Amino acid sequence: MMVAVDGARGEVGAVAACQAMGVSRATYYRVADARANPPEISPRPRSNRGLTQLERERVLEMARSDRFVDLAPAQIYHQLLDEGIHICSTRTMYRILNAAQEVRERRNQLVHPVYKKPELLATAPNQVWSWDITKLKGPVKWTYFQLYVILDIFSRYVVGWLIAPGEAACIASHLVEEAYIKQSIQPGKVTLHADRGPSMTSKTLAMLYVDLGINKSHSRPYVSNDNPFSEAQFKTLKYRPEFPDRFGGIEDARAFCRTFFPWYNKQHRHSGIGMLTPEMVHYGRATEVIQQRNQVLAAAYSKHPERFVRRAPIHSNLRPEVWINPPARIAGSEGIPH
Repeated sequence: MMVAVDGARGEVGAVAACQAMGVSRATYYRVADARANPPEISPRPRSNRGLTQLERERVLEMARSDRFVDLAPAQIYHQLLDEGIHICSTRTMYRILNAAQEVRERRNQLVHPVYKKPELLATAPNQVWSWDITKLKGPVKWTYFQLYVILDIFSRYVVGWLIAPGEAACIASHLVEEAYIKQSIQPGKVTLHADRGPSMTSKTLAMLYVDLGINKSHSRPYVSNDNPFSEAQFKTLKYRPEFPDRFGGIEDARAFCRTFFPWYNKQHRHSGIGMLTPEMVHYGRATEVIQQRNQVLAAAYSKHPERFVRRAPIHSNLRPEVWINPPARIAGSEGIPH
């Protein structure tokens, strides 16, 4: 309303403008005078109870120290109090940290390390092993047995497995060492790939790797396709028709696996290795088996060539290399799956 009076005042005068707008002249002049001469606001005096700039810097330096960097202000305050030291209140400490934008994790753990994508190549058995642990349901709800499996990614041959009541680094170390000896691995010749579970990243296992000359590799956190071979093997296990919903006990689970793994290694024709069995590939019989299959196909063609479209069928050769995360140029040009 005052703005409207200001607009009309230049043409008809202040008195007529106030009457037309229904505004008291006294009110209009009082507001206009206040706008023309705003009162001076004196700055609020600083309280002598506040900390000096030097004291504030001291509080911030103390909160950043190695001793207190992982503690909340309340913890710092009471520890110092027990030592007969009082610098400031807990609330003041929060205000100082907030002004420095440090009311958070002061160790900068929110900055995650950059994890490199593992790129592993195997051109023969016993070059790259993949291992993982899966849960097998026990007889009652919330009971599980842990199945440890080590798999050769080139041949898909299971070189070692065991079942334990729980997950532990010492169990994993025993399995790795047993498979290492059984396969007659030479130091520096095999890479063992796993995810970042507590057993896989344990100091116990890391020391064993050093002793045996095993190269270690780990998946990136929360990336499932960095360990595809073990995941696929577990799927084959759990999709077997005879795989039970629950095992009656740990010996029941072991009895099942004593039947499953010989079948998987010696009888299961694996689609990833040209429908050969893992044992054929692992122990160097793949070429012989493929030649024999080609002879059978050639004989069938000779007997009934009219049953084939163009020529005698030829069995595909075994893939010469297997990757975990092939480089983009190889995956794109050759179509090698992860």
